Amino acid sequence: MMKRPSQAGLLRSRGNSDSGKVSFIELFFDLIFVFAVTQLSHSFLEEMSMHGAVQLVLLTMAVWWVWIFTAWVINWLNPETLPVRLMLIGLMLLGLILSASIPEAFESRGLYFAAAYVLFQVGRTAFAIGMIHKGLQELRVNFVRILLWMCVSGIFWITGAFAEDSYRLALWAVALLVEYAAPSLGFWVPLLGRTPTSVWDVEGSHMAERCGLFIIIALGESILLMGVTFAESAWTLPTAAAFAAAFIVTVALWWIYFDATSKTGHHLIAHSADPGRLARSAYTYTHLLLVAGIILTAVAGELLLAHPLEHPGPIAAAMMLGGPALFLLGNALFMKVAAGVVPSPYITGAAALLLLFIFAGYVSALLLAALAAAVLILVSVWGHVFSERLCRMPSSASVKPREASAFKGEL
Repeated sequence: MMKRPSQAGLLRSRGNSDSGKVSFIELFFDLIFVFAVTQLSHSFLEEMSMHGAVQLVLLTMAVWWVWIFTAWVINWLNPETLPVRLMLIGLMLLGLILSASIPEAFESRGLYFAAAYVLFQVGRTAFAIGMIHKGLQELRVNFVRILLWMCVSGIFWITGAFAEDSYRLALWAVALLVEYAAPSLGFWVPLLGRTPTSVWDVEGSHMAERCGLFIIIALGESILLMGVTFAESAWTLPTAAAFAAAFIVTVALWWIYFDATSKTGHHLIAHSADPGRLARSAYTYTHLLLVAGIILTAVAGELLLAHPLEHPGPIAAAMMLGGPALFLLGNALFMKVAAGVVPSPYITGAAALLLLFIFAGYVSALLLAALAAAVLILVSVWGHVFSERLCRMPSSASVKPREASAFKGEL
């Protein structure tokens, strides 16, 4: 009979040099989500309409939610132990089914998508309850609360899979509303109460690195889509210029996040007195906007390469400008939640991108992309200065209101 792992061995260590390290099995697990993000962008390309946009939002929220909840669980459980590794491999299989179902999720494969999603969420949470078998009673009860919330949302997921058209969309939207509201409510359950964020004793550096890696996944899909589209296009001067513009936009998004936002977030969560609150608010919610912005930008890159010299239509212009603007707004919200300051580089950059929409019908897609790239480059330079000054401020958790006011006055 296999010996049950000790409680100490099952849990991620805290406070040493390896506690925030991302394991190889976690990176292997992330490969499923490279496929998922690719499926999201390709599905939207096939139906670029308001209806398709709503479906994209819902499916992106679902994909992000199964990933971020798994990141939370592995922040507590040790991925180097055999049971946790086997759990992640099982989730990978469910993730493949979920990802493969995305293009037909609102048609013939709705039940496959919903079943894989519910099994993913419920199974992982039940596993965590079983692994935390003694000690850390508050954390174990927290997972019991989460399991109950997931079971409630699962009813709407499965019921929606048997419905059609707008009814499926509505039921799945309710399911996501239940799940997204749960953390902010402390997973409150009658008789069991709610979980205080102090129980969510996360390893801050691990959470920051995991979320950064998902941003890399999304950016990697953008690079992949751009490369494939360019390889299949006629290599003319306008196409080459469009390829360069799309590449610069992608690099600027990377620079903005990893040179400023990620670095600041890592600094703040590492010195936070309540890292659970910061991880819940700043990472769990706001990074969804970053991922959505990158996916829209990837779609815009393909449209740009297809018709570089034509005037972009309203939808194409919305992708080219709205994707980066949404990304900047996500960065701005992260800074506001994490540090208590209003990041003027991101707000100004998003406003500039939205103003460019006024001229979108009068310029070529290539020129519009070049202007968007110029805005993002300026934001990346300004954001670097902003982040450096913010990280130098004496703060143990987040910037205090008086310090934040003075900081905003400086910038």
